[in-house]
Amino acid sequence: MAVWAIGDVQGCDEELQELLAAIAFDPGRDQLWFCGDLVNRGGRSLEVLRRVRALGERAIVTLGNHDLSLLAVAYSRPRGRVREEFARILHAEDGPQLLEWLRTRKLAHHDPELGWLMVHAGLDPRWSVEKTLALAGEVERALAGPRQRELLSRMFGDKPAAFQDGLKGIARLRAIINVLTRLRYCDERGRIDFKSKGAPGSQKPGYYPWFAVPGTKRRETRIVCGHWSTLGLFIGCGVFGIDTGCVWGGHLTALRLDDPAPLPRIVSVPAHRERCPAGD
Repeated sequence: MAVWAIGDVQGCDEELQELLAAIAFDPGRDQLWFCGDLVNRGGRSLEVLRRVRALGERAIVTLGNHDLSLLAVAYSRPRGRVREEFARILHAEDGPQLLEWLRTRKLAHHDPELGWLMVHAGLDPRWSVEKTLALAGEVERALAGPRQRELLSRMFGDKPAAFQDGLKGIARLRAIINVLTRLRYCDERGRIDFKSKGAPGSQKPGYYPWFAVPGTKRRETRIVCGHWSTLGLFIGCGVFGIDTGCVWGGHLTALRLDDPAPLPRIVSVPAHRERCPAGD
């Protein structure tokens, strides 16, 4: 059995098919970990959801910010026009089943035997693996519970800018979501810089890439994540960032998690075309 993590697909179904062929994925034997943002911008988000859901237990997905945006559109009755790519999912015959499946995905996944933790964006520098899983579980239970609509309609916002243990209610869940699905830069107290999206060096003074905050204790568990296309393929500080910007004309990347070599095997396929003009 092989275990592969795959970076942000963002509706790029043609490249996903090509990548699965490149890694010789066997759905009867292998397992795929998806780092989130299955949907949005690539044009074939409906097809991606169908493909990944059909894999059943062979696919493990952590939710990204774009996946949560789709759920918010579907469940919280937002105002304004819905983008066409989301509308295709909402109006599809199997749309309700796809959305229910997506709503019950994780915010963090940990395999202690493999020694890997997967999240979409990053971790607060003060969080251990155990705390990350506990806090992710709070959001997962809320998304699966009877007050899901309230959470999905109120989860977006830049305040509070940092997670604090004393937070309660929607503010607490929003702070957890922001860390796990939106984080790139933060300061030593975990306050997030939501505006900076470029490569390291472009952020405001006093802020650091989340994995390089001074004083952060190194975690024994390796972390695989996506979200940060302008960072590109990144390996360092126990972190493997694999959002290589397929939707922006870059690549779609897979990382073999069960590889015994010091550096896991990496396989990438080029984007067939550039769907968007700049990374996000």
